[in-house]
Amino acid sequence: MKRPTFDENWPPSWKSSYFYDLEEVYGPFRHLGYVYAYKKRRRETIRLLTEVLEPGACVLDVAAAQGNFSLTLAEMGYEVTWNDRRAELADYVRLKHERGAITYSPGDAFEIDLPRLFDAALITEIIEHTAHPDQFLARIATLVRPGGYIIMTTPNGAYFRNHLPKFSDCSDPAIYEEQQFKPDSDGHIFLLHPEEIAPLAASAGLELQTFALMTNPLTSGHMKTRLLLRATPKAVVSQIENLTARLPQEWTRRLFTQIAARFRKPA
Repeated sequence: MKRPTFDENWPPSWKSSYFYDLEEVYGPFRHLGYVYAYKKRRRETIRLLTEVLEPGACVLDVAAAQGNFSLTLAEMGYEVTWNDRRAELADYVRLKHERGAITYSPGDAFEIDLPRLFDAALITEIIEHTAHPDQFLARIATLVRPGGYIIMTTPNGAYFRNHLPKFSDCSDPAIYEEQQFKPDSDGHIFLLHPEEIAPLAASAGLELQTFALMTNPLTSGHMKTRLLLRATPKAVVSQIENLTARLPQEWTRRLFTQIAARFRKPA
């Protein structure tokens, strides 16, 4: 993907997207924990998709923001539809588009009218911004063909430093509706716990195919480990991530910061 040239006259959403791109793609990388966590999430998302669908498949990238996943998949040969509520971001993504097939369909995922069903939908770091994650997942399921897939990543609500409410404990999620769809971590409403994923999938008529916890506090730069990250070779950080993944599930449930899951819509 091409790197755009920053312009002070850009709209605020473009400027914000550009500064995220500096951390996620182009550098210089100031917050290594964020970078490591992002790259891990990106690799896991791509892996979960490419395991089940070959290039040429049609993929919907929901709430895709600056479009890095969309652009990557397009360059790999997938037919991608980019979506975000902020319609003006489509032109920012076009600045970076270098090759591959991308269609732009801005709009609210709850309301958008799309002309086709997709082989897969990506919902990366979005379900935690909704007041009704059950309704959101059920809505995304209607956009995927029978036999198709949904790839989801989201922060792990069981992580020991999380203090946000648990969705299954909330008797009236509607009280959070005015807060939903805000960007960044300030817009998080519920953080799903591992034990909520399978029931949530079932309520949306989906099968949970695979589930993983990932990204420990060192990798993510939590607990004041940013300075340690700068002094630690990437290979060692990766080894620590792999070693901690082998810990008992009751430990990883509390230790890891991210969830990745793949759902299948029954044929």
